[in-house]
Amino acid sequence: MSNRLAQETSPYLQQHKDNPVDWYPWSEEAFRRAREQDKPILLSVGYSACHWCHVMAHESFEDPEVAAVMNELFVNVKVDREERPDVDAIYMEATQAMTGSGGWPMTVFLTPDAKPVFAGTYFPKTSHYGRPGFVDVLRAVAEAWSERRGDVLAQADQLTEAVHARSSTAGAGADGSVQLDQLVAMGQRVLHQSFDREWGGFGRAPKFPQVSFLELLCRTYSHDRDPNTLEMVTTTLDAMASGGIYDHLGGGFARYSVDAFWMVPHFEKMLYDQAQLVRAYLHGWQLTGNRNWRQVAEEIVEYVLRDLRSPEGGLYSAEDADSEGEEGKFYVWRAEEIALVLDPEGLTDAALEWWGVTKAGNFEGANILHRPRRGQLRRPDEVEQARALLFGARQQRVRPGLDDKVLTEWNAMFVSALAEAGAALKKPAWVDEAARTAEFLLSSLLVEGRWRRSWQRGRVNPRLLAYAVDHAWLVDAFTRLAEARGEARWMDAARQAADALLDLFFDEEEGGVFTVGRDGEQLLVRQKDSYDGATPSANGVASVALLRLGALTGDRRYTTAGERIVGWLAPAMASAPQAFTYALGGVDLTVSGIEEVAVVGDRPDLAEVVQARYLPRAVLAWGEPYPSPLWEGRIPGLAYVCRDFACQAPVERVEDLVAQLGG
Repeated sequence: MSNRLAQETSPYLQQHKDNPVDWYPWSEEAFRRAREQDKPILLSVGYSACHWCHVMAHESFEDPEVAAVMNELFVNVKVDREERPDVDAIYMEATQAMTGSGGWPMTVFLTPDAKPVFAGTYFPKTSHYGRPGFVDVLRAVAEAWSERRGDVLAQADQLTEAVHARSSTAGAGADGSVQLDQLVAMGQRVLHQSFDREWGGFGRAPKFPQVSFLELLCRTYSHDRDPNTLEMVTTTLDAMASGGIYDHLGGGFARYSVDAFWMVPHFEKMLYDQAQLVRAYLHGWQLTGNRNWRQVAEEIVEYVLRDLRSPEGGLYSAEDADSEGEEGKFYVWRAEEIALVLDPEGLTDAALEWWGVTKAGNFEGANILHRPRRGQLRRPDEVEQARALLFGARQQRVRPGLDDKVLTEWNAMFVSALAEAGAALKKPAWVDEAARTAEFLLSSLLVEGRWRRSWQRGRVNPRLLAYAVDHAWLVDAFTRLAEARGEARWMDAARQAADALLDLFFDEEEGGVFTVGRDGEQLLVRQKDSYDGATPSANGVASVALLRLGALTGDRRYTTAGERIVGWLAPAMASAPQAFTYALGGVDLTVSGIEEVAVVGDRPDLAEVVQARYLPRAVLAWGEPYPSPLWEGRIPGLAYVCRDFACQAPVERVEDLVAQLGG
């Protein structure tokens, strides 16, 4: 019989609905049961595309003997970290405080009042990999709860204090000594120090794309034209797109590489990575004209719209790393498999050379396709023909599992990137697709005036109110759509999302936005999401989105809120700027100011001049007027380049606007 997870909207939770474990979703019911039975909580956190989550599930959660121990000794709670980033963030802080590292699956033991007692990540069923066996851990924690309750509660209090301390570092020690105009340069210097000059990226293996690092570097290069900064961007973009982390047949990127040279990926493909990487390759192309990078951006979009688009208009969250029980099986090739497909067309030799395929392989006897000649991605005709044939053959394989929930944050993130890219590359169909997804969000995830976090197969989870990060990306997405389409309705939607962000989440006393709204469930700690991770922090996104919205509307409420977020983050940014690289964009807008460009009347040719260029410190108003000083007293047919709504002489010709924008 299915357990309580069968009715959840998370595919990850549904994967566990037939476990013999008596799972609860995160709920008051679970904690009430723990109090009534005087049992600790076993909290297991993961996500659908997580390989080691599947391993632990197969080894332990599907095993009747292990499940019997879990059910006897604990109340068991399963959480999808993508639906509940608030729960995940709090107990990840506890895990890192206790172990010095984190990851998923995350296993945390809690008191019935939700305080963490003991934490770890993956536990094998029996002791190996240098890790204690899961059943041994279960019995040890239960024995401590039964026999040494005082010690357990004391440790729970200590861990809870550590979580409080780790959750309130931003803004700490604000004394006015932090110079905002120094922070961006500090961030740039730190990235220089950790840059891998041979293979790109930052730090050692495993390597993640860390797109907010690249975005900061693009932003600074557009200002100072430092060739060392451009080298970090070009080396990284070339190496990632040439490596096995990129899907050379179907487009899109895997989540990260287990090595330093981007060859062997962890094969899951996440919507949020595609959204960020579209922007990175678009901006790289805008700065350099490198057509390889335009091709990569185009292929990412093709992948998402082909494989992650729901019939209703939303975008699914992820594709799994595993198929048929094997990691990467869908993506890898043996040389003889390629020959079987391509020999009839005489294309085998060209394909083997282009993608570095050998009989020995580079991954467990098979080949992860890659480009041995780094940065050479534009395929000659015969290789493109081979790609199409191999892609068609791959489509006949068993696909990886699909996480078909639709998350507001990730969808808005992709809408923002797609609207910007469609306008820049003169692909109106992309802008239409961005609008289609935005329409879906408005119709399906805005329920009775309150945004929700998650949707799946026609159902919204009523318990999951949208978080600050959802609202911040909605503001950015609707603003970018207004800039791409010239339609006033998207500015109205942006303002409504921004008003909800400020009304529900903004900290009027200290600045910054809380993760959970005033009407949401208040957990062990009321956190503010401030550090960038796999995705930019809520406060980083909010600072940029609100500052840009304020520049477009002239509404000082948005501008002031954006500046206050920057000010609240500043002391922490000074200590570790690499943890706040998206928010450093907000610093840049605060320090450098924003250029407002207004194109009045029916002049799409002038709007296209702005859209085609990489202008990280500019906003664009064109098309249908909306309430803003940018429209007041303006003459149709002209473009105005302004700062703080004080404008240069209006221009009519494209070349004159180009000159005012810096050539």
